[in-house]
Amino acid sequence: MSALRVTGLSKRFGGLLAVSDVALAIEPGERRVLIGPNGAGKTTLFNLISGTLLPTAGSITLFGHGVTKLTPDRRAALGMARTFQINTLFPGLSAFDNVMLAVQANDPARFAMHRRREAYPRLAERAERLLHAWGLGGDAATIARDLSYGRQRQLEIVMAVACEPKVLLLDEPTSGLSPAETAMISEMILRLPREIAMLVIEHDMDVAFKLADSVTVMHLGSVIAQGTPEAVRASAEVREIYLGAAETAEPR
Repeated sequence: MSALRVTGLSKRFGGLLAVSDVALAIEPGERRVLIGPNGAGKTTLFNLISGTLLPTAGSITLFGHGVTKLTPDRRAALGMARTFQINTLFPGLSAFDNVMLAVQANDPARFAMHRRREAYPRLAERAERLLHAWGLGGDAATIARDLSYGRQRQLEIVMAVACEPKVLLLDEPTSGLSPAETAMISEMILRLPREIAMLVIEHDMDVAFKLADSVTVMHLGSVIAQGTPEAVRASAEVREIYLGAAETAEPR
């Protein structure tokens, strides 16, 4: 059974067909990278899969469960988590409190406004373990907005992992980062538990091919190629459409 399966998925905005008849299947533990030029429909596809948008046509299943019409929170309850191209942290809260909120999201415990966070020692211990495990223990007390951009991206991934997802969607995780920060985030993604199936939008080809078990290429809302990184590298269609007809070298 596929972890995530998309069948005949389309999205129309008036006269614009942003996503056209997309089909893909991601197996448990697979790391799929989604690439394509600007305007290819990658983020719209992510929004459809995560429930931010509803499709014009097609279906989405998560471990065999139909989720096409479910809200994002219902999909999250079934094991889907997502990060965004723009950080969605709570900027006025500490790194620790951000992770605490993520830890309790799928936990039977629910925060009460009149109770202090110390009333939830089990959740606090898990938040501390996550921060230390992913190299953010020293930043636990730092307000999120005061972290470097790279650390903020790191914190956002930790928050996604805190939800214990079965399927993780990462939208441009290295966008806007320095080379050193890009390397840090790439290594962090590679360290994520192998049982998590991942779909990653990535603009940096070096990072994309480093992370990927398989690659899907989109252009003008449609999937034009899917396969192993080696097969996609060798595709003349990908070189022509994605890199431009004048490009003769293989994608790096």
